[in-house]
Amino acid sequence: MSAATTTPVFDHTATLVMDRPGPRRHRHGARRSTPLTVLLWLCALYFVLPIAWLAIASTKTNTDLFSTFGFAFGSHFALWDNIVSVFTVRDGQFARWALNTVIYSVVSALGAALLATMAGYGFAKYRFPGDRVFFSVILGAIMIPLTALAIPTYLIFNAAHLTNTMWAVILPSLVSPFGVYLMRVYAADSVPDSLIEAARIDGAGELRIFWQVGVRLLGPGIVTVVLFALVATWNNYFLPLIMLNSSQLYPLTVGLAQEQSATAAGGGAQAMFSTVITGSFISIVPLVVAFLFLQKYWQSGLAGGSVKE
Repeated sequence: MSAATTTPVFDHTATLVMDRPGPRRHRHGARRSTPLTVLLWLCALYFVLPIAWLAIASTKTNTDLFSTFGFAFGSHFALWDNIVSVFTVRDGQFARWALNTVIYSVVSALGAALLATMAGYGFAKYRFPGDRVFFSVILGAIMIPLTALAIPTYLIFNAAHLTNTMWAVILPSLVSPFGVYLMRVYAADSVPDSLIEAARIDGAGELRIFWQVGVRLLGPGIVTVVLFALVATWNNYFLPLIMLNSSQLYPLTVGLAQEQSATAAGGGAQAMFSTVITGSFISIVPLVVAFLFLQKYWQSGLAGGSVKE
């Protein structure tokens, strides 16, 4: 009786000792690397400080711009006056340049996204003679700097009598080797082969499968290519500079640079410097808005692709 009673008591005590939680340890996710944190803050400052300086400088008058510290506000808040000056100087050419930039960027971004999506989907889901060779050529084209292609592109368009037209900026921007590579990688994992086979069994053609199945699943990748092409065309300076001769066709990058150069040559650089700075600040606002509006599609795509069944 005594031995039988002692054994359960001993086992129960041993179980309690084994189930007792040990000392609390730091979670792996809570670890922080001080050098990495400092590096991230430096990178953030590297990108944010120029924008902050541009925003503050846009609020200054010409006198305050050259007499006060760069990150300090001037004695007079002249943002509205500078905006009015931007849209009225030289008969309001800034509005024309902004419209040209929107046309170049939107048409080029949508066209580049369409071509990259179709090409990437084709490389990912079809096998044809020379597919690896063609894709290797596309990968090699990513390594070629755009400035190296500017002069040959100009000669080709000049022979076709397309220089000094909007097509001289739009057509070269439709080709996006990186977009094709991105969509090829994205389509390989986002569009299941079983879904394509099921659509074929139901009698759907290849073009219908692409538009009704592939495009819907490739949404986040398409948005990514659109945004990359939009930013690249919006900030493109060298290609419009060599392709366009008429100021009525200039985008914002070339127009603002030409305005600053003309003012400097005339000896009034200081008088126009605040106008050019304010115009530069206005020119980046649409890109920020576009990124903030489209980033939710990135987040939804990443969240959807992070869970594999």
